[in-house]
Amino acid sequence: QVQLVESGGGLVQAGGSLRLSCAASRSISSIAIMGWHRQAPGKQRELVATITNRGGTNYAGSVKGRFSISRDNAKNTVYLQMDSLKPEDTAVYYCAAAPTFVRYEYWGQGTQVTVSS
Repeated sequence: QVQLVESGGGLVQAGGSLRLSCAASRSISSIAIMGWHRQAPGKQRELVATITNRGGTNYAGSVKGRFSISRDNAKNTVYLQMDSLKPEDTAVYYCAAAPTFVRYEYWGQGTQVTVSS
């Protein structure tokens, strides 16, 4: 079991930056994949970025070059640095953990990100 708590969301103007944090209740060093997902009103949840326990990263095409995911195993925390934000980035952002490479088993409660034009 692992509990995940996101923070860092808020309201920002287009072109601005935010850094989201995801604090885990236990060590994440053995968790295969940590990921950030988002869901905008009326849309399906989509994968934004992932990072493996070996540090490999992957990004959705819509955020590549603007977002950066990282993990600090010593602090049991995963981060999502979001730069050059656009109004279409507005969504609830969720942190998730996949202990193996099979599926995401644990989810945080989400944090709202709103980008104004």
